[in-house]
Amino acid sequence: MIKAKQPTILVVNDDGITAPGIKALMHAMKDLGRVVVVAPDSPQSGMGHAITIGKPLRLDRIELYDGIETYRCSGTPVDCVKLAVTKIFKGQKPDLCVSGINHGLNNSINVLYSGTMSAAVEGGIESIPSVGFSLDDYTMEADFEPCIKFVKEIAVQVLNNGLPIGTVLNVNFPVGDKIKGIKICRQANAKWAEEFDERMDPYKRPYYWLTGVFQNNDKGEDTDVWALDHGYASVVPVQFDMTAHHAVSVLNSWKFDVQ
Repeated sequence: MIKAKQPTILVVNDDGITAPGIKALMHAMKDLGRVVVVAPDSPQSGMGHAITIGKPLRLDRIELYDGIETYRCSGTPVDCVKLAVTKIFKGQKPDLCVSGINHGLNNSINVLYSGTMSAAVEGGIESIPSVGFSLDDYTMEADFEPCIKFVKEIAVQVLNNGLPIGTVLNVNFPVGDKIKGIKICRQANAKWAEEFDERMDPYKRPYYWLTGVFQNNDKGEDTDVWALDHGYASVVPVQFDMTAHHAVSVLNSWKFDVQ
């Protein structure tokens, strides 16, 4: 009997190579295939889809986790995926890319700023089925154990079924040990009402801390915010084609007077 090929799984994150969240994700994936970890050498939260273009990148293999091929990268989460594909896998794409588990939610508008999700999106751009995972707990003491069975189940479904072309999954978990199940959702119309807390340094020069309050303007019961508020894991299919297709016909109705 011919043994089925073991899938190869790329594990990345934005919280850094030693973050508890990536350890939880890595151990969850060990049961599903060959795991390769490539992660930033320091926290990169809020980096979005940034790439490094003005300075050299370092990619070092390290012995950090027993039995796991692990690399530390000096760049952004997206750099990690790019280097993994070109230098580690030598163009032989992994079967799955998983990012996280992030310390803190990446629901609604947060997906645009998230290094966790941008790493998953980069995987999708490379035609790798990709998923970003996040937990509603920003602390380094976060308990990821209640998420693990859901993480595994979602990963298995993606390995078995693939994903629609141009799509990655954004998965968020509520905090606590009683996750009710999984809801397929749309992204809520919600955003941060941001402010900057102005302070003075010892030389009387102002500096600023970004603060804000999360505002949900969406009352729908099919959103990621609603699912999380009601104890469910939210799964939102995200596309990286950012064309507003519904607006094309509107713009085509404009009368441009230049030639």
